Amino acid sequence: MFKKILIANRGEIALRVIRACREMGISTVAVHSTADADAMHVRMADEAVCIGPPPATQSYLLVPAIISACEITGADAVHPGYGFLSENANFVQVVSDHGITFIGPTAEHIRVMGDKITAKDTMKALGVPCVPGSDGAVPDLETARKISGEIGYPVIVKATAGGGGRGMKLARNADQIDEAFQTARSEAKAAFGNDEVYIEKYLDTPRHIEVQVFGDGKGGAVHLGERDCSLQRRHQKVFEEAPGPAITPEMRASIGKTCADAVANIDYAGAGTIEFLYENGEFFFIEMNTRLQVEHPVTEAIYGVDLVREQIRIAAGQPLSFAQEDLHLNGHAIEVRINAERLPNFSPCPGTITAYHAPGGLGVRMDSALYNGYSIPPYYDSLIGKLIVHGRDRPEALARLNRALGELIVDGVDSTVPLFSALLAEPDIQSGNYTIHWLEKWLERALA
Repeated sequence: MFKKILIANRGEIALRVIRACREMGISTVAVHSTADADAMHVRMADEAVCIGPPPATQSYLLVPAIISACEITGADAVHPGYGFLSENANFVQVVSDHGITFIGPTAEHIRVMGDKITAKDTMKALGVPCVPGSDGAVPDLETARKISGEIGYPVIVKATAGGGGRGMKLARNADQIDEAFQTARSEAKAAFGNDEVYIEKYLDTPRHIEVQVFGDGKGGAVHLGERDCSLQRRHQKVFEEAPGPAITPEMRASIGKTCADAVANIDYAGAGTIEFLYENGEFFFIEMNTRLQVEHPVTEAIYGVDLVREQIRIAAGQPLSFAQEDLHLNGHAIEVRINAERLPNFSPCPGTITAYHAPGGLGVRMDSALYNGYSIPPYYDSLIGKLIVHGRDRPEALARLNRALGELIVDGVDSTVPLFSALLAEPDIQSGNYTIHWLEKWLERALA
């Protein structure tokens, strides 16, 4: 087992990893920018190293600084958390070249799944159902028109190196494909330095369903059910629950086995999430995230496992601590992402926390790096906490979430807490009857 792990991240996810390490008796190293000198993850780690000024490109994304921090402290492994360098294949290679273990999949698996076209081709070959679309990148406008006509409108043009909703444009008919294609390429070039795009059939009323998988890197793998992440704004998830309200036990077993078999066949190591659009009883692969997800706590709640601990064990060469037959779904869990944002425009709202109180009680978990007097820096993502609730069933989880939101106090900055209180009053949320377009349509009405 590792003696010392460096966490190449910040905020609540860095705390999450530190806590798992502490339970396992492993020393931890926090890295931080000058803006994060007083951050909670810096205070809680056994050691801390400043790696640069506030901009992420000069600190959390600066590979030489992180490698130097490992060498200075004698860390023998790196946990990337999510975001930043967690899906950067070059970083994984550099870490390995320096004799340090990366806690996650191989550079090759990250590289394959990081390119949307290659990932789709790989999954299709492994028997995972995919959305109808172009075979590879679409080179020019004439080809885009031809493929769109063959697939049938509406279609969506996507950047091959995309993410976070950037480089994605919808064309509902032939009159819109020219602009959608050219705009998507332009956005992709600006955001990712790569203007390659591909085209897929656009589904009008899908849900966003993702399956949690875990591989041992030696041909063994399990699935831990699905999460419904359909409530999104600008392709960013805000509310996640498990199990999915629309997924039956039979569907869960079937798609779960398909996903577990797929990652087992490529000797995948560690945590991964295979994401689908789900409509009318069918699953369509869209991408695979080769890291821990922000919403991993809902899976932990219903299966009673520590996914971070398991990541560390697998990276250390140990076998999975559970088999598929050991995993039994228990109850229902929901996570809401609390952001420091000013409603109704969702503009970032950094500032100093004048009062903070986390909710508690049975089935309530708050993952946050906030504390009284903490100054939220303006340089990073606006996520300041994740409120997770677990109940015996969905109605109990919803009631528990409503109660916990009422207990949560975050003063000094605006936050998205009022959004979730309002959503819980909606009949569609209470019944679980929503799609990936529901929230944006609701916001349009609410802000009209």
